[in-house]
Amino acid sequence: MSSPEPTSSAHPTPVSAANGAPADPVEGPQPAEPVLVPLSAPSEGIPEVINTAPGLNRAIRALRGGQGALAVDTERASGFRYGQRAFLIQLRREGAGTWLIDPEELDTLQPLADFVNSEAWVLHAATQDLPCLHAEGLYPDELFDTELAGRLAGFPRVALGTMVAQLLNLKLAKEHSAVDWSTRPLPESWLNYAALDVEVLLDLRERMEVVLAEQHKLEFARQEFEYVRTMPEAEPPAEPWRRLSGIHKLKNRRALAIARELWLARDALARSRDVAPGRLLSDSAIMVAVQHRPSSVPQLLQIPGFHGRSAKRDAPRWLDAISRGKRTQDVPDLRQAGNGLPNPRAWTEKNPAAADRLGAAKAAVTEVSEAWNIPAENLITPKYLRQLAWEPPTSASAPAVEEALEQLGARPWQRELLRAPLATALAK
Repeated sequence: MSSPEPTSSAHPTPVSAANGAPADPVEGPQPAEPVLVPLSAPSEGIPEVINTAPGLNRAIRALRGGQGALAVDTERASGFRYGQRAFLIQLRREGAGTWLIDPEELDTLQPLADFVNSEAWVLHAATQDLPCLHAEGLYPDELFDTELAGRLAGFPRVALGTMVAQLLNLKLAKEHSAVDWSTRPLPESWLNYAALDVEVLLDLRERMEVVLAEQHKLEFARQEFEYVRTMPEAEPPAEPWRRLSGIHKLKNRRALAIARELWLARDALARSRDVAPGRLLSDSAIMVAVQHRPSSVPQLLQIPGFHGRSAKRDAPRWLDAISRGKRTQDVPDLRQAGNGLPNPRAWTEKNPAAADRLGAAKAAVTEVSEAWNIPAENLITPKYLRQLAWEPPTSASAPAVEEALEQLGARPWQRELLRAPLATALAK
């Protein structure tokens, strides 16, 4: 595709006709900051929560009767329940209103899937919501992500409330974003909040399409939305216990073995009780237990983070885990087995030529990023850039670089903007 001229902001600066440089500011009174209109209640009132099969069928019939894309959102109970499943699904469509679906109470969402899986969806931060929707068998046929659109348009802040304020002149309350959405019944104020999140999405999508078109980025966005929509599910890490906060401070394999066994015991108990692991035992408590290695309940209960009735009840479980870590012969390596490139900090020593190429490639990406007002991480996935610098194509030509980027997974618009600059950088 031909590469359009870049623009530098979501609201382009006036330019002079003579040389294209930014024009001088217009003298005179500056416009006052717009007064935001509070959006405090859904336009049709707070919807009922659909938690029966007849209710779900009624919602589907209404949504079928609407027109256009579906605004979709979910509410999870992160920090309260195990995993990231959806405890509420919000749907809105022009002419059909807003519907709140309770997936926990319904035996199946298949009738909903039969409808929504052939529809276009609008979400904000789709990568956060799609995994839990996929777990319910729900997949968009087409996607528009308003947060990703904001990033591509160069908005410095892309939270939903911020974008709604800037583009729709509305003040969206966000006071219930971190509550326990597994609570039943859900308080009315929470339902009000949930309905408002989808109330604004369709208007925001319409406004963002205009902004992207003005910046010649609408096709960029379409390619990115399709990439997100078809992205395969992330593979679970081989050793998830290595994500414990503070684990980098453990300097011997026996300590790592104890930390691993405590993590595994906590995870199994959290899964069985359907509670967030951190509510049973904090990462910091695990780290202190690894340091002190108690061998009795009284010793364990003296450790910060092991206080309270639940800690005393579960103390034998934690002591068993510590004991297993102390005696196991299966001690982990200090570092996780490598399945990729070395850390770039080590490149200067391990592969100085690659380090030089990476520096030049980053500079080239930064230049394009600034010209188009697109964050560098959206312009190219950082691991793609590292792979290209570590193992460049045999020919540092634009076609060769484009082919390498395509094999890595870069989208056509990214390859179009970066092939020539990266070819020049890699040839240095």
